[in-house]
Amino acid sequence: MHHSPFHLPPRFKRRATCLALGCTLANTVFAQGATTTTQLAPVVVTATRIPQSSFDLPLSIDSVDSQQIHQGQAQTSLSETAQRIPGVVVNDRQNYAQGPQISSRGFGARAAFGVRGVRLLMDGIPLTMPDGQGMPSVLSLGSAQRIEFLRGPFSALYGNSSGGVIQAFTADGPRTPRLSHELTLGSYSTSRNDTQLGGQAGGLNYLMDYEHFETSGYRAHSAAHWNHVNAKFRYRIDDRHNLELLLNGLDQPDTQDPLGLTRAQMEADPRQAVDKAYTYNTRKSVRHRQAGLVYNAQLTANDSLRLLGYGGQRHVTQYLPFSGTWGLSSGGVVDLNRHFQGADARWTHQTTLASTPLRWTLGLNYDGMTDRRRGFVNNNGDQGALRRDEDDTVYTIDQYLQGQWDFARRWSLTAGVRHSFVKFDSRDYFITSTNPDDSGSLRFRSTNPVIGVLYHLTPAVNLYANYGHGFETPTFAELAYRPDGSTGLNFDLKPSTSRNYETGIKAFLGDATEAKLALFHIDTHDEIVVANASAGRTSYKNGGDTRRDGVELSMQSDLDHGFSTYLAYTYLDARFNGGTLDGRQLPAVPHSDAYGELRWDASHSGFYSVLDGRVQSRVYVDDVNSASAAGYTVADWRAGFSQTPRHWRFDEFVRVNNLFDRQYVGAIVVADKNGRYYEPAPNRNFLVGVKAAYTF
Repeated sequence: MHHSPFHLPPRFKRRATCLALGCTLANTVFAQGATTTTQLAPVVVTATRIPQSSFDLPLSIDSVDSQQIHQGQAQTSLSETAQRIPGVVVNDRQNYAQGPQISSRGFGARAAFGVRGVRLLMDGIPLTMPDGQGMPSVLSLGSAQRIEFLRGPFSALYGNSSGGVIQAFTADGPRTPRLSHELTLGSYSTSRNDTQLGGQAGGLNYLMDYEHFETSGYRAHSAAHWNHVNAKFRYRIDDRHNLELLLNGLDQPDTQDPLGLTRAQMEADPRQAVDKAYTYNTRKSVRHRQAGLVYNAQLTANDSLRLLGYGGQRHVTQYLPFSGTWGLSSGGVVDLNRHFQGADARWTHQTTLASTPLRWTLGLNYDGMTDRRRGFVNNNGDQGALRRDEDDTVYTIDQYLQGQWDFARRWSLTAGVRHSFVKFDSRDYFITSTNPDDSGSLRFRSTNPVIGVLYHLTPAVNLYANYGHGFETPTFAELAYRPDGSTGLNFDLKPSTSRNYETGIKAFLGDATEAKLALFHIDTHDEIVVANASAGRTSYKNGGDTRRDGVELSMQSDLDHGFSTYLAYTYLDARFNGGTLDGRQLPAVPHSDAYGELRWDASHSGFYSVLDGRVQSRVYVDDVNSASAAGYTVADWRAGFSQTPRHWRFDEFVRVNNLFDRQYVGAIVVADKNGRYYEPAPNRNFLVGVKAAYTF
């Protein structure tokens, strides 16, 4: 079945047309008196790799700032702030062994754990491995200055599995040395202690952050605790050169996994854990160490160079909900020792073409990962006999070029291309008379162009359109098991490829309101979907073609008397296109998702109050849409004070989550063959915190 770009159902067309006309008319009226067009738009770097206002880019990118990340927040999950971003869904599983469920325009929603289909970075260092699997728990929210969310075609310029890009940036140290400590206490015996030291000493700027977190968990058998360190040191060599050292470490031992629930179990007691969670003591331990070094040089007035090198080690031990003794099973205990490293070099040049400004960036990128993967029998929570022993290696070598040309007074062209080479290699050492040698290798190549054009309709209104290609290889976790249950890696999996179309409008309505509207269409070929999910193992297959038609709308306004509002809305029609699943909705992808916020800052008193709410439609649990989790509406409230006596700053806050005590499903386990799809969200719960900072 063929669908042209922006082939939308009638109801979708009516919504999109009304929104577009409404925004255009409003912009025409209000923009005439606008004098400043970038007051509210943040400066971002993820889209073009150079600092630029998001308002002047022909693509969808949004940023959350330090206040939105920290003020009155738990600072433990991306789900706290990502709900502000249209097109991005981050569901909190209430399961710290598996992490949040992250998707961007539907990409990544199938992930049973970790992150797939969405690239994660922190300070330019990828937290997504070269096979496309990411680990969001390494993100340090306590020391983050801002987080950028890039959606749409230009995400492909970050390589494999770039359905979207999420990048966090560590704050710089303050000019005057400052020491702070924050204590947060909440429901379910939750506590978080965070200590930071930052400052400037000569040419050295530094920020060091240490976090300790622990909780007994909302559900039974879901306790967790961790220690997390993040540090950034920048040394100014001279006016043109500087070095940055980036350090990150996480120790998260014996994080309990309560597993998903069936509908009957959830209705009987949403806080319970599955019996097998106790029988096999399901849990995961993570030890992560990472370091990066960045060299920045302003070579000439028009040329700059950035060199990045990084490396690290991660050890993961996971106890699954079965013994793993049968047939060709690779065991019920995963032992993974991973070493990873990479480098990125890019040169940026500014010049003119036809007497108009042109700037471009040329880059070369390498990322590599080597896993020593072993599997053991799970003897009721204890490690047993060896059942799997292999070395898995994947690396990618990419070249990229992107640039921006302001070719006319009102017009700007942004384009780029990235070529990726990805190689997977597996060497099997567990070979018996009944378990053959499963060694093998795979190679993938892909060249992905993107192009976008922006038109400055007025100083306060920008129109844009873009187009691009993207691709996503299977991860090693997706290659790990064959759908037929036989041994060996699933080397029949092919990468999925996509064609992305987007058009939109960005506008300032007067001096205090910014509005954005984006319409997009995505065709994906060979979508990677769940084939089987049982006994703690998930296998994958290529599920044919899919299409995604969507609208994203956001609006923020500063009102009188200290009030401000924010609204984000997403409509996403994501379905299989052709074959036996034609017309079925992609699992774990909501049809609509809305977030609204009303904030009040009391003048000169240091008091603030924020009421926010989220409305999400139902989501299906599998490809055939056999069952679903109902939609929900929830609200949260937080308020706080600040005091600034000499050399000190004190902040206190209180937060109430799920204000009206709704019972709903926070996330689902896609296509679980035991019917344990549901991960319930907590009822009403509370959080209080206090922070003291001393400036020397």
